[in-house]
Amino acid sequence: MKKLLFSLSIFSSLISYSQSFNLEEFATGLSNPVEITNANDSRLFVVQQNGIIKIIQPNGTVNAADFLNISSKVLFGGERGLLGLAFHPQYATNGYFFVYYNNSSNGNIIVARYTVSSSNANVADPNSEKIILNIPKPFDNHNGGSIHFAPDGNLWIVTGDGGSGGDPNNNAQNKNSLLGKLLRLDINSTGPYNIPAGNPFAGSGVDGADEIWSYGLRNAWKFSFDLTTGNVMIADVGQGVIEEINRMPITQAGINYGWRCYEGNNNYNTTGCAASTTMTFPVAVYDHSGGKCSITGGYVYRGTQYPGLQGKYFFADYCSTQIGMMETNNAITWSNAYSGNNFSTFGEDSQKNLYVAAVNNGKIYKITTSTLGVQDNNMFNGVRIYPNPAHERIFVDGLKDSQSTAEIISTDGKRVLEETKFDSENSINITGIPAGAYYINIKSGDLRSYTEKIIIK
Repeated sequence: MKKLLFSLSIFSSLISYSQSFNLEEFATGLSNPVEITNANDSRLFVVQQNGIIKIIQPNGTVNAADFLNISSKVLFGGERGLLGLAFHPQYATNGYFFVYYNNSSNGNIIVARYTVSSSNANVADPNSEKIILNIPKPFDNHNGGSIHFAPDGNLWIVTGDGGSGGDPNNNAQNKNSLLGKLLRLDINSTGPYNIPAGNPFAGSGVDGADEIWSYGLRNAWKFSFDLTTGNVMIADVGQGVIEEINRMPITQAGINYGWRCYEGNNNYNTTGCAASTTMTFPVAVYDHSGGKCSITGGYVYRGTQYPGLQGKYFFADYCSTQIGMMETNNAITWSNAYSGNNFSTFGEDSQKNLYVAAVNNGKIYKITTSTLGVQDNNMFNGVRIYPNPAHERIFVDGLKDSQSTAEIISTDGKRVLEETKFDSENSINITGIPAGAYYINIKSGDLRSYTEKIIIK
């Protein structure tokens, strides 16, 4: 399984796709934006790493007044700072929201609750802090920092493995450490929090911290929920060569995502590790070719404004300045580089439109699509590839472009059939290709493309 998933990402990186989405500048003037979210109204809330939260109005105007300024409490620099924000499901009535930051005294991870002002909906009370978690960290990097409420009303929190390189303290695999974990807390209590029913390591006599939902993460940046499919999507930054995307049902507890034993699907340091069969490997990975270095996780598009984007998972690479789009079959396609934009976070508004922020220039962009993008999606509507499994010839019905060509690529990324024109029967000859699993990539005359997995027998 590990080899197949890795090969899929290599294959997808070989294909030249036309870009089916656009970035429209929405707001400017932010400082180090690292999170975008909403409070179920028309505003966007942007977390700045320096300890300030700003509000953006629907027309892209940034409020002059800060929503929250806790910069005096926040250790800002490198990977540390104010990193996460989540509004309580009943925010409209209780005014509660939660933040995730490194504290100024020693860089510990703090999760805290704050309350909006009773007299001004655009300003929070900086003196209303209630500490929920205080987690010591051995090093300054790998802080994680994404927090969201799940449909069950519990707060989910992702933490980094504590830092340095290679997880020297083995925190991610240590079920008694809160580092390198996805935590799940019931914050609807008089105390800091309660442990929700269903946490896999809760209770006396069970090895592991009660707060943990899943483990084996290195430095997830970021995670999100796709409520349409009931999945959690986690983008985990790699150690040296592999970035990964994980997707698992929200209801599945106790998952071990494999770090430090594995980086993506590759062995990293398996000393003392459990069997690989006990671990869950990513649905997609990519390497650092083309200047890539670090994944920024995003969201599955579930808005209604751009139907052609429906179901696609958007993420980015920080160094290559490219935005990736993962299809429902886990194939990754990449945009051209958006030079000068180090993408640090994605976010949704209340209508589930998607936005992305660049930490280096303080800009927020809205993800849109154009008429061309819709045509991209329609070009191959109705295409049928048969037979599958195939032997000797493959036929394609529904081609709309007489200039279409096809190529076949193995699961380890090698072209076994160079770009070939279809004959008069819209078929191609596959005689001589060994039996096995492959991908057929059909290109139109203007380089739009369609990919499907095939079996040759």
